[in-house]
Amino acid sequence: MISIDRFLSDEQDPKAVEKVIGKLNDLLTIGEEILYLAVQKKPAVNLLPDSIAITNKRIFYCEPGNLGLTMNFKDISLKNIKEVSFKEELFGSKFICVPQTGENIVTEFIPKTQARKSYQAANEQLEIYKETLHQQKIEENKVADAPVIEPIQSFADFAPIEAPSPEPEPIQIAEVVEEPEDEATLKLRKLKTLYDKHLITQEEYEAKKANILDSL
Repeated sequence: MISIDRFLSDEQDPKAVEKVIGKLNDLLTIGEEILYLAVQKKPAVNLLPDSIAITNKRIFYCEPGNLGLTMNFKDISLKNIKEVSFKEELFGSKFICVPQTGENIVTEFIPKTQARKSYQAANEQLEIYKETLHQQKIEENKVADAPVIEPIQSFADFAPIEAPSPEPEPIQIAEVVEEPEDEATLKLRKLKTLYDKHLITQEEYEAKKANILDSL
């Protein structure tokens, strides 16, 4: 249960605050909290005052019904609010909420201090909401303008390129030019052949070889 003590700092009607807080406690969403509560103070009879509750997500308008036996709640979220303001008059102030579309929501006979603090709380939350939207758009633009980075391909993504086989070098065949043998060489060759075939002795071979060489 929410403690009502901190909502009585500006002479709010304790009975009205207790009734409103008891009902609002079941309407708040996760992460939502009541920041300020203003209660109407009518100049004549103030038995069933309306209340305005400012949270960090919306503004609640609380109106008693059936002679105070029931409570009617209307709310407007921050995203649907264009601006808030208040206007001081002879009997209290008017708290004015200007929605993005539709007519202004006006609550009269709000004590001047409560109207001013309601305005401060609501306006502060509106500024926070607008700044959050602004930052979101900046981040979205950064993402949209970011260059597309192609994935880095590894060596495994590429098929191996085979180096062309070197062409075999042509085999150069040296042309053998046979020089004609002279007569002495022929005689020596024939003499050696006779000796190798053992047709002449070594003494004969040596003697004939000497004769041929002497004739040169």
